Amino acid sequence: MRVRFLSVALLTCFMAAPSLQAADEGIEYFRLGTPVPTAHKNKVEVLEAFSYGCPHCAHFEPIVSAWKKNLPTNTEFVRFHVIFEGNPGWELLARTYYAAEVMGVVEKIHKPLFAAIHEQNRDVSSEQKIAEIVAEQGVDKKQFLDTLHSFAVDTKMRRARDLTQRYGIDGVPTMIVNGKFRTSARYAGGEEAMLKLVDDLVLQELKK
Repeated sequence: MRVRFLSVALLTCFMAAPSLQAADEGIEYFRLGTPVPTAHKNKVEVLEAFSYGCPHCAHFEPIVSAWKKNLPTNTEFVRFHVIFEGNPGWELLARTYYAAEVMGVVEKIHKPLFAAIHEQNRDVSSEQKIAEIVAEQGVDKKQFLDTLHSFAVDTKMRRARDLTQRYGIDGVPTMIVNGKFRTSARYAGGEEAMLKLVDDLVLQELKK
């Protein structure tokens, strides 16, 4: 079964909404009821929540990659692969991301995996099929398969399930600023407006 197994999950990807005139809390962005502690205590953390299975995330990837290069100093950009319950296809892709993270090869596979799924329509319905794609990027196939179900990856998967809920993520791509604020293209009025809003929230946090 090819990448079509992801089609039901695409409903969780955000579509852009009409632009709003002002950045209103509770409309264009949301303050988390309970802030989530970040891993970068002395920096403002900017988190991109995504899934390899989401076509909107694939479209957003080159945009956010260019944008993050201009983030102010004393900020830290991190990626976070969501896990939505009841979606085994996206769960396997999340496990793939966290295995790559453990192996230190995310930058090798990140763009090629998006391209394999959304441009080349490659089969990603099994660990072996994904391992073939990963191996094409110079990653050891056996080591990757062994790492997929390692203790380290299982720990990251449990944390990802927990954080998906704690951040209140109901679709991707979503941006989280400093564990306090959540926004998306759907609420901000498009990708450009979302990133402008994130810029503003980052500057607000840096001033504290």
